[in-house]
Parts: sequence; structure tokens; C-alpha cells
Amino acid sequence: MSTHAKRERLLLADLLEAAGPDAPTLCDGWTARELAAHVVVRERRPDAAAGVLIGPLRDRLERVQAEFAAKPYEELIQLIRTGPPRMSPFSIKQVDEGANTVEFYVHTEDVRRAQADWTPRELDPVFTDALWTRLEKMARLAGRRCPVGLVVRRPNGQTAVAHRGAPVVTVTGEPGELILFLYGRQGAAHVELDGDKEAVARVLEAKLGI
Repeated sequence: MSTHAKRERLLLADLLEAAGPDAPTLCDGWTARELAAHVVVRERRPDAAAGVLIGPLRDRLERVQAEFAAKPYEELIQLIRTGPPRMSPFSIKQVDEGANTVEFYVHTEDVRRAQADWTPRELDPVFTDALWTRLEKMARLAGRRCPVGLVVRRPNGQTAVAHRGAPVVTVTGEPGELILFLYGRQGAAHVELDGDKEAVARVLEAKLGI
């Protein structure tokens, strides 16, 4: 049975392949080639990928990522599609599912929603619930830099606190949209915001994300 992470991995590879190396994405102004290089380095070069979180290693990360971005685009796509090497922790099904389900979902939408002709994607209920479960676990980390209180709410009434504070802004939407919002794609997420006008504006401009 295919896991959510594996399904999103293959979808991401297909979308990157179809879009082409120079296609825009929602991810930090990267092209599809740069996003593909990021995904490959994250899984295959942990010595460099640590630069995402560790400042002193950032230069190394950028250098290694640039080296991968210079590879043939088709090679990058194939490396994403085939997954990490066997010795990588990501090759363990449980680790892959836990660490990559949201990662690949977000990057899939980074590619999809940067295209002019993109259309909403309907997610199945099981995947939607899986995204909500992960959102509950990462909400506080993603919302830690929010300048006001932030609560996320799905249409069925379930809520999660992303940041404690006042005033409070409530963001309502499907789990997939809420994840995009908390990952810093506020402008691309289909959500509704409720709260003080000034507070809402500050949330929309906040640097959210892991």
C-alpha cells in the first residue's frame, strides 16, 4: 500500500518534470530546478541539509545545493522519484511518512500554485485527516514568530493554537490550506481570517514556517 509521502513524492516529481527547470515556484523565489535540488540535498546530503537550521552551515548548504542544481534536470527528477539511498533514515517507511508527507505536499503545491492555469486539488478525507494530525504537532513551531495570537481551525470545528498572544487571529480552512498558511504561503492558501484588522495584516506579513 502506497504511503501518503510516497504518493506526494511521485506527484511532485511528475509536476516538476512537466513544469520544466525554469518554471516558477512559490518557494523562496526558486525555480523548479532549485526546488528539485533542495529536495535531493535534503534527502541525500544530511551534512549540508543541516544548514537549513544551523546558521554556520548555511554557506555549505547553498554551495552543495548549487552543485546539485547544476546537474541535468532529468537526473534531479529521477533522484526525487527513486527516493533516498538505503542507508538514509528517510528510507525507513515510518521516517519517510513522518518527515516527508507535509514536506512533499507543500512543495507539490509550490509547483502547482505558481502556474497561471492551476486549479484546486481535491484531497481525499484520509489524507486530509493525516495532514491535520501533522499540523497539530507542528503548529506551535511554525507559528512561533507570529507577532500576535494565532489559532488555526478546520471547518469541522477542530482547532490548534499556533501562537499564544493577544489579540488573536483565527485562520479557518481545510488542513492542507492551513499547512500552506503556516508554512509561510499565506498569500496562496485558501483560508478565511477573523480578527482585528491590524492583527490580520500582521499575520499575513509574518514570517511563518518551520
